[in-house]
Amino acid sequence: MAILLNRDTRVIVQGFTGKIGSFHAEDMKRYGTNVVGGVTPGKGGQTHLGLPVFNTVKDAVRETGADASIVFVPPPFAADSIMEAADAGIRFCVCITDGIPSQDMMRVKRYMRRYRYEDRLQLIGPNCAGIITPGQALMGIMPGSIYLPGRVGIVGRSGTLGYEAASQMKAMGIGVSTSVGIGGDPINGSSFRDILELFENDDGADAVVMIGEIGGSQEAEAALWARDNMKKPLIAYIAGLSAPKGRRMGHAGAIISAFGESAQEKVEILKEAGVIIVPTPASFGEVVAGVMADRTKAA
Repeated sequence: MAILLNRDTRVIVQGFTGKIGSFHAEDMKRYGTNVVGGVTPGKGGQTHLGLPVFNTVKDAVRETGADASIVFVPPPFAADSIMEAADAGIRFCVCITDGIPSQDMMRVKRYMRRYRYEDRLQLIGPNCAGIITPGQALMGIMPGSIYLPGRVGIVGRSGTLGYEAASQMKAMGIGVSTSVGIGGDPINGSSFRDILELFENDDGADAVVMIGEIGGSQEAEAALWARDNMKKPLIAYIAGLSAPKGRRMGHAGAIISAFGESAQEKVEILKEAGVIIVPTPASFGEVVAGVMADRTKAA
C-alpha cells in the first residue's frame, strides 16, 4: 500500500525540457516512475528523453491520461503552472520550485477552492523534496537508494532530515511505506495534518515519523489532531531548539514570530498530545526501532 503515489500513477513533468526538469525526469524514470510525458510551452510536438512534449497540461492529460504532475518551473511562473494543472484535471501535483512569492501561493490556495473538495487537486510543496513510495515510484529530488520499502510513513518540512531518517531506518532494517516532503514555505499545499490523515487510513503504514521545525503552527495542529484521531504511533522530531527568535533559519517558514512557534514549545505540545519525541537527528533509527519492537510485542 502507499499514499498519493504508486507504480501505476501516470506522471507528467512541467518544465520538462529545462536543465533541472530533464535531470530529475531521467532520475525518476530510472527509479521506475511511470513518467508519460512533459510540458514546455512552445515545444509541443517534440520528443524529449524518449517521451512526448506538450504545449499545455490539458494536451498532456488528453493524450497520455496523466493524473499527476511535478513542477520544475521558475518561481515567477510556478503558481500559474500549478493552477494550470488543476484546470487540466490533474489530481496530484508536486511543486519542487523554491522562491515562489507567498502572495502567489495565497492566490493558488484561493484558486483551488473553486473546485469541489472531491475534485480538488492535492498539492505537495512548494519548496519541497517531493514524494517517494520506495520500490514503486518517485516524484521529486530525493535519492531513491536510501529508501527501503516497508511500513513506516515519513512526513517532513525538511527534505534532508527526511533523508537522514530514512537512511538510519534502512541501516536498522526498517522500511518506509511512503515519504512526503511538504515543503518549508509558510504557505504550502498540504499540511502535516492532511498527510497524517492519509497515513492513518493507509493499511500499509504501521507508524508515522513527522519531522517539523520552528515557525508556524502546523506541528501543533497536527499534534492535536493526532491525539484525537490517530491510533498508529506518531514519532516526531522538531529542528531548531537553539534558533533565536525573529531570525529566519533556512526555510522561509522557519522563523519564530509568535508563541507556540519555537522548537521547545512545539516539543511540549507534542509530548502533551502523547507523541513520541526523537531527541536528536542521530536518534531517528533507534527511536523508530524501539516503537516498532513495542508494537510487535503488543500484537
